[in-house]
Amino acid sequence: MELDSLAPDAFAPLTTYLNTASTGLLPARAVAAMGEAVAASAAGRPTDMFGDVEAARAAYARLVKVPVRRVAAGASVAVYVGLVAASLPEGSEVLVARGDFSSVVNPFHVRGDLKVRTAALDDLAAEVRPGTALVAVSAVQSADGRVADLAAIRAAALAHGARTLVDVSQGAGWYPVDAGAYDYTVTVGFKWLAGPRGVAFLTVPDDLGGLTPVFAGWVAGEHPWDSCYGPVRELARSARRFDESPALFSYTGARHSLALLEELGVERVHAHNTALADRFRAGLAPLGHEPIAAPGSAIVAVPELGHLQAELSGRDVELSNRAGNLRAAFHFYNSAKDVDRLLDLLPTR
Repeated sequence: MELDSLAPDAFAPLTTYLNTASTGLLPARAVAAMGEAVAASAAGRPTDMFGDVEAARAAYARLVKVPVRRVAAGASVAVYVGLVAASLPEGSEVLVARGDFSSVVNPFHVRGDLKVRTAALDDLAAEVRPGTALVAVSAVQSADGRVADLAAIRAAALAHGARTLVDVSQGAGWYPVDAGAYDYTVTVGFKWLAGPRGVAFLTVPDDLGGLTPVFAGWVAGEHPWDSCYGPVRELARSARRFDESPALFSYTGARHSLALLEELGVERVHAHNTALADRFRAGLAPLGHEPIAAPGSAIVAVPELGHLQAELSGRDVELSNRAGNLRAAFHFYNSAKDVDRLLDLLPTR
Protein backbone atom coordinates (compact mmCIF):
# COMPACT_ATOMS: atom_id res chain seq x y z
CA MET A 1 0.00 0.00 0.00
CA GLU A 2 1.40 3.41 -0.98
CA LEU A 3 1.10 6.00 1.72
CA ASP A 4 1.55 9.55 0.48
CA SER A 5 1.83 12.70 2.55
CA LEU A 6 -1.56 14.03 3.63
CA ALA A 7 -0.45 17.62 3.00
CA PRO A 8 2.17 17.54 0.22
CA ASP A 9 1.92 21.25 -0.60
CA ALA A 10 1.91 22.52 3.00
CA PHE A 11 5.50 21.65 3.92
CA ALA A 12 8.91 21.95 2.30
CA PRO A 13 11.43 19.83 4.23
CA LEU A 14 14.91 19.48 2.78
CA THR A 15 15.45 16.21 4.63
CA THR A 16 13.67 12.94 5.31
CA TYR A 17 12.16 14.31 8.49
CA LEU A 18 11.09 11.65 11.01
CA ASN A 19 11.61 13.63 14.21
CA THR A 20 8.20 15.08 15.07
CA ALA A 21 8.41 13.59 18.58
CA SER A 22 11.16 16.17 19.10
CA THR A 23 9.91 19.10 17.00
CA GLY A 24 7.21 19.22 14.35
CA LEU A 25 7.54 20.95 11.00
CA LEU A 26 5.79 24.28 10.51
CA PRO A 27 3.30 24.45 7.62
CA ALA A 28 3.84 27.15 5.04
CA ARG A 29 0.71 29.01 6.07
CA ALA A 30 1.99 29.34 9.66
CA VAL A 31 5.41 30.53 8.49
CA ALA A 32 3.78 33.13 6.24
CA ALA A 33 1.45 34.39 8.97
CA MET A 34 4.28 34.76 11.47
CA GLY A 35 6.42 36.57 8.92
CA GLU A 36 3.61 38.98 8.13
CA ALA A 37 3.01 39.62 11.83
CA VAL A 38 6.69 40.30 12.48
CA ALA A 39 6.87 42.66 9.49
CA ALA A 40 3.74 44.49 10.59
CA SER A 41 5.11 44.96 14.10
CA ALA A 42 8.43 46.20 12.75
CA ALA A 43 6.50 48.74 10.67
CA GLY A 44 4.57 49.98 13.69
CA ARG A 45 1.30 48.47 12.50
CA PRO A 46 0.92 45.32 14.65
CA THR A 47 -1.90 42.94 13.87
CA ASP A 48 -4.44 41.63 16.41
CA MET A 49 -2.36 38.75 17.71
CA PHE A 50 -4.52 38.44 20.84
CA GLY A 51 -7.24 37.41 18.41
CA ASP A 52 -4.87 34.69 17.21
CA VAL A 53 -4.55 33.42 20.79
CA GLU A 54 -8.32 33.07 21.06
CA ALA A 55 -8.59 31.40 17.65
CA ALA A 56 -5.86 28.91 18.62
CA ARG A 57 -7.53 28.24 21.98
CA ALA A 58 -10.85 27.55 20.28
CA ALA A 59 -9.28 25.28 17.64
CA TYR A 60 -7.45 23.28 20.29
CA ALA A 61 -10.65 22.95 22.33
CA ARG A 62 -12.37 21.43 19.31
CA LEU A 63 -9.47 19.04 18.68
CA VAL A 64 -9.58 17.66 22.23
CA LYS A 65 -13.38 17.79 22.51
CA VAL A 66 -13.89 20.20 25.41
CA PRO A 67 -15.64 23.59 25.63
CA VAL A 68 -13.29 26.49 25.07
CA ARG A 69 -13.94 27.74 28.63
CA ARG A 70 -11.91 24.76 29.89
CA VAL A 71 -8.73 25.64 27.97
CA ALA A 72 -5.89 27.82 29.27
CA ALA A 73 -3.21 29.12 26.92
CA GLY A 74 0.42 29.31 28.00
CA ALA A 75 3.93 28.44 26.93
CA SER A 76 5.19 25.47 28.97
CA VAL A 77 4.01 22.05 30.11
CA ALA A 78 6.34 22.21 33.11
CA VAL A 79 4.73 25.48 34.23
CA TYR A 80 1.26 23.99 34.05
CA VAL A 81 2.28 20.77 35.81
CA GLY A 82 3.91 23.01 38.40
CA LEU A 83 0.60 24.83 38.81
CA VAL A 84 -1.12 21.52 39.57
CA ALA A 85 1.70 20.53 41.94
CA ALA A 86 1.49 23.85 43.79
CA SER A 87 -2.22 23.36 44.39
CA LEU A 88 -1.91 19.98 46.13
CA PRO A 89 -2.15 19.86 49.93
CA GLU A 90 1.01 19.02 51.84
CA GLY A 91 1.58 15.28 52.11
CA SER A 92 -0.53 14.40 49.04
CA GLU A 93 0.43 11.22 47.21
CA VAL A 94 1.18 11.57 43.50
CA LEU A 95 1.56 8.44 41.36
CA VAL A 96 3.76 8.73 38.25
CA ALA A 97 5.15 6.37 35.61
CA ARG A 98 8.76 5.23 35.76
CA GLY A 99 10.89 6.96 33.14
CA ASP A 100 8.19 9.46 32.17
CA PHE A 101 9.21 12.84 30.76
CA SER A 102 10.75 15.08 33.40
CA SER A 103 8.28 17.94 32.88
CA VAL A 104 5.49 15.60 34.01
CA VAL A 105 7.36 14.29 37.05
CA ASN A 106 9.84 16.82 38.37
CA PRO A 107 7.41 19.56 39.50
CA PHE A 108 6.05 17.14 42.10
CA HIS A 109 9.51 16.14 43.32
CA VAL A 110 10.80 19.67 43.81
CA ARG A 111 8.02 20.58 46.24
CA GLY A 112 9.60 18.28 48.80
CA ASP A 113 6.45 17.82 50.87
CA LEU A 114 4.56 15.53 48.52
CA LYS A 115 4.70 11.74 48.46
CA VAL A 116 5.72 10.88 44.92
CA ARG A 117 5.36 7.19 44.13
CA THR A 118 6.66 5.61 40.91
CA ALA A 119 5.33 2.54 39.11
CA ALA A 120 5.86 0.85 35.75
CA LEU A 121 3.63 2.29 33.04
CA ASP A 122 1.77 -0.98 32.54
CA ASP A 123 1.13 -1.25 36.29
CA LEU A 124 -0.02 2.32 36.85
CA ALA A 125 -3.74 1.59 37.07
CA ALA A 126 -3.19 -1.29 39.50
CA GLU A 127 -0.98 0.93 41.68
CA VAL A 128 -3.67 3.52 42.37
CA ARG A 129 -4.77 3.09 45.98
CA PRO A 130 -6.82 4.78 48.70
CA GLY A 131 -5.03 7.98 49.55
CA THR A 132 -3.65 8.59 46.06
CA ALA A 133 -4.46 12.21 45.30
CA LEU A 134 -3.29 12.44 41.71
CA VAL A 135 -2.10 10.19 38.88
CA ALA A 136 0.17 12.04 36.43
CA VAL A 137 1.21 10.33 33.19
CA SER A 138 2.03 10.97 29.54
CA ALA A 139 -0.52 9.52 27.13
CA VAL A 140 2.35 8.46 24.87
CA GLN A 141 5.83 7.94 26.27
CA SER A 142 8.50 10.21 24.83
CA ALA A 143 11.38 7.73 25.07
CA ASP A 144 9.80 4.79 23.26
CA GLY A 145 6.27 5.60 22.06
CA ARG A 146 4.40 3.27 24.41
CA VAL A 147 0.73 4.25 24.80
CA ALA A 148 -0.68 4.37 28.32
CA ASP A 149 -3.90 2.50 29.13
CA LEU A 150 -5.69 5.72 29.94
CA ALA A 151 -9.11 4.11 30.27
CA ALA A 152 -7.85 1.78 33.00
CA ILE A 153 -5.96 4.58 34.76
CA ARG A 154 -9.02 6.81 34.70
CA ALA A 155 -11.26 4.03 36.05
CA ALA A 156 -8.83 3.27 38.87
CA ALA A 157 -8.51 6.95 39.74
CA LEU A 158 -12.28 7.38 39.86
CA ALA A 159 -12.63 4.30 42.06
CA HIS A 160 -10.18 5.75 44.61
CA GLY A 161 -11.15 9.40 44.41
CA ALA A 162 -7.90 10.48 42.74
CA ARG A 163 -7.58 13.18 40.10
CA THR A 164 -5.85 12.59 36.77
CA LEU A 165 -3.27 14.69 34.92
CA VAL A 166 -2.42 13.53 31.38
CA ASP A 167 0.35 15.02 29.26
CA VAL A 168 -0.75 14.66 25.65
CA SER A 169 2.32 16.37 24.14
CA GLN A 170 3.27 13.19 22.26
CA GLY A 171 -0.30 12.47 21.22
CA ALA A 172 -2.35 15.59 20.53
CA GLY A 173 -2.42 16.01 16.76
CA TRP A 174 -2.38 12.33 15.81
CA TYR A 175 -3.85 10.41 18.76
CA PRO A 176 -7.57 11.04 19.39
CA VAL A 177 -7.76 12.88 22.71
CA ASP A 178 -10.90 13.40 24.80
CA ALA A 179 -9.58 15.88 27.35
CA GLY A 180 -12.92 15.89 29.13
CA ALA A 181 -12.23 12.38 30.41
CA TYR A 182 -9.49 13.68 32.75
CA ASP A 183 -9.20 16.36 35.38
CA TYR A 184 -6.25 18.06 33.71
CA THR A 185 -4.44 17.66 30.43
CA VAL A 186 -1.36 19.54 29.22
CA THR A 187 0.42 19.72 25.91
CA VAL A 188 3.03 21.67 24.01
CA GLY A 189 2.20 22.97 20.57
CA PHE A 190 5.51 22.43 18.81
CA LYS A 191 5.37 18.69 18.24
CA TRP A 192 2.40 16.90 16.68
CA LEU A 193 0.31 20.09 16.56
CA ALA A 194 2.89 21.41 14.05
CA GLY A 195 3.10 24.78 15.77
CA PRO A 196 5.97 26.99 16.92
CA ARG A 197 7.66 26.82 20.31
CA GLY A 198 6.08 29.07 22.92
CA VAL A 199 2.60 27.50 22.78
CA ALA A 200 1.11 25.18 25.41
CA PHE A 201 -2.39 24.35 26.56
CA LEU A 202 -3.93 23.27 29.86
CA THR A 203 -7.43 21.85 30.19
CA VAL A 204 -9.28 21.85 33.50
CA PRO A 205 -12.71 20.73 34.72
CA ASP A 206 -15.66 23.11 34.72
CA ASP A 207 -15.09 23.67 38.45
CA LEU A 208 -11.49 24.72 37.60
CA GLY A 209 -10.09 21.70 39.40
CA GLY A 210 -9.25 23.34 42.69
CA LEU A 211 -6.23 25.06 41.16
CA THR A 212 -4.86 28.29 42.62
CA PRO A 213 -3.81 30.70 39.84
CA VAL A 214 -0.51 31.48 41.54
CA PHE A 215 1.04 33.18 38.51
CA ALA A 216 -2.06 35.14 37.47
CA GLY A 217 -1.24 38.42 35.77
CA TRP A 218 -3.28 40.87 33.80
CA VAL A 219 -4.19 38.39 31.05
CA ALA A 220 -5.89 36.26 33.72
CA GLY A 221 -8.46 38.94 34.43
CA GLU A 222 -12.07 38.61 33.35
CA HIS A 223 -11.47 41.93 31.58
CA PRO A 224 -7.72 41.87 30.81
CA TRP A 225 -7.35 45.44 29.58
CA ASP A 226 -9.00 46.67 32.79
CA SER A 227 -6.64 44.49 34.86
CA CYS A 228 -3.29 46.06 33.99
CA TYR A 229 -2.64 47.94 37.25
CA GLY A 230 -2.81 46.87 40.86
CA PRO A 231 -4.47 43.66 42.01
CA VAL A 232 -6.68 41.97 39.43
CA ARG A 233 -10.17 42.72 40.71
CA GLU A 234 -11.86 39.80 38.98
CA LEU A 235 -10.12 36.72 37.67
CA ALA A 236 -11.49 35.17 34.51
CA ARG A 237 -14.40 32.88 35.30
CA SER A 238 -13.02 30.30 32.86
CA ALA A 239 -9.72 28.45 32.49
CA ARG A 240 -8.35 31.69 31.08
CA ARG A 241 -7.48 32.62 34.68
CA PHE A 242 -4.57 30.20 34.22
CA ASP A 243 -3.24 31.90 31.07
CA GLU A 244 0.36 32.96 30.85
CA SER A 245 1.15 36.17 29.03
CA PRO A 246 1.22 34.77 25.50
CA ALA A 247 4.11 34.55 23.05
CA LEU A 248 2.03 36.34 20.45
CA PHE A 249 4.00 35.58 17.29
CA SER A 250 3.97 31.88 18.22
CA TYR A 251 0.20 31.90 18.65
CA THR A 252 -0.18 33.59 15.28
CA GLY A 253 1.57 30.58 13.75
CA ALA A 254 -0.24 28.06 15.94
CA ARG A 255 -3.61 29.34 14.79
CA HIS A 256 -2.81 28.31 11.23
CA SER A 257 -1.17 25.00 12.20
CA LEU A 258 -4.25 24.00 14.17
CA ALA A 259 -6.51 25.02 11.29
CA LEU A 260 -4.62 22.63 9.01
CA LEU A 261 -5.03 19.80 11.52
CA GLU A 262 -8.75 20.48 11.73
CA GLU A 263 -9.02 20.35 7.96
CA LEU A 264 -7.24 16.99 7.82
CA GLY A 265 -9.00 15.49 10.87
CA VAL A 266 -7.23 13.76 13.73
CA GLU A 267 -8.79 10.38 12.90
CA ARG A 268 -7.38 10.53 9.37
CA VAL A 269 -3.97 11.60 10.66
CA HIS A 270 -4.05 8.78 13.22
CA ALA A 271 -4.71 6.17 10.54
CA HIS A 272 -1.98 7.58 8.31
CA ASN A 273 0.67 7.85 11.02
CA THR A 274 0.10 4.42 12.51
CA ALA A 275 0.15 2.80 9.06
CA LEU A 276 3.57 4.33 8.43
CA ALA A 277 4.80 3.20 11.84
CA ASP A 278 3.55 -0.33 11.17
CA ARG A 279 5.32 -0.32 7.80
CA PHE A 280 8.55 0.59 9.58
CA ARG A 281 8.08 -2.12 12.24
CA ALA A 282 7.47 -4.72 9.54
CA GLY A 283 10.57 -3.59 7.64
CA LEU A 284 12.78 -3.92 10.72
CA ALA A 285 12.18 -7.66 11.06
CA PRO A 286 14.13 -8.74 7.93
CA LEU A 287 17.01 -6.57 9.16
CA GLY A 288 17.09 -8.44 12.47
CA HIS A 289 15.94 -5.50 14.62
CA GLU A 290 13.06 -5.59 17.11
CA PRO A 291 11.50 -2.31 18.22
CA ILE A 292 10.16 -1.70 21.69
CA ALA A 293 6.59 -2.95 21.76
CA ALA A 294 4.28 0.03 21.34
CA PRO A 295 1.26 -1.15 19.38
CA GLY A 296 -0.90 1.59 17.94
CA SER A 297 1.79 4.26 18.32
CA ALA A 298 3.13 6.65 15.70
CA ILE A 299 6.49 6.54 17.50
CA VAL A 300 8.85 3.60 17.00
CA ALA A 301 11.96 3.16 19.15
CA VAL A 302 14.65 0.67 18.15
CA PRO A 303 17.02 -0.39 20.95
CA GLU A 304 20.80 -0.22 20.50
CA LEU A 305 20.59 1.90 17.35
CA GLY A 306 20.53 5.34 18.94
CA HIS A 307 24.19 5.82 18.12
CA LEU A 308 23.26 5.96 14.43
CA GLN A 309 21.38 9.23 14.83
CA ALA A 310 24.29 11.52 13.94
CA GLU A 311 25.30 9.39 10.93
CA LEU A 312 21.74 9.36 9.61
CA SER A 313 21.44 13.11 10.11
CA GLY A 314 24.55 13.48 7.97
CA ARG A 315 22.66 11.64 5.25
CA ASP A 316 19.64 13.96 5.63
CA VAL A 317 17.47 11.58 7.63
CA GLU A 318 16.41 13.24 10.88
CA LEU A 319 15.53 11.13 13.94
CA SER A 320 16.30 11.18 17.67
CA ASN A 321 18.54 9.24 20.03
CA ARG A 322 16.49 8.74 23.19
CA ALA A 323 17.65 6.49 26.04
CA GLY A 324 19.88 4.64 23.56
CA ASN A 325 16.97 4.03 21.21
CA LEU A 326 16.76 5.26 17.64
CA ARG A 327 13.39 6.99 17.74
CA ALA A 328 11.38 7.51 14.56
CA ALA A 329 8.17 9.53 14.58
CA PHE A 330 5.75 9.50 11.65
CA HIS A 331 3.36 12.37 10.96
CA PHE A 332 0.98 13.53 8.24
CA TYR A 333 3.74 15.11 6.15
CA ASN A 334 5.58 11.78 5.92
CA SER A 335 5.12 9.11 3.28
CA ALA A 336 5.99 5.49 2.59
CA LYS A 337 9.06 6.73 0.70
CA ASP A 338 10.37 8.23 3.95
CA VAL A 339 9.95 4.90 5.74
CA ASP A 340 11.67 2.97 2.98
CA ARG A 341 14.58 5.43 2.80
CA LEU A 342 15.23 4.96 6.51
CA LEU A 343 15.04 1.16 6.24
CA ASP A 344 17.50 1.22 3.33
CA LEU A 345 20.07 3.01 5.52
CA LEU A 346 19.83 0.77 8.56
CA PRO A 347 22.38 -2.05 8.99
CA THR A 348 21.46 -5.70 9.08
CA ARG A 349 22.08 -7.26 12.43
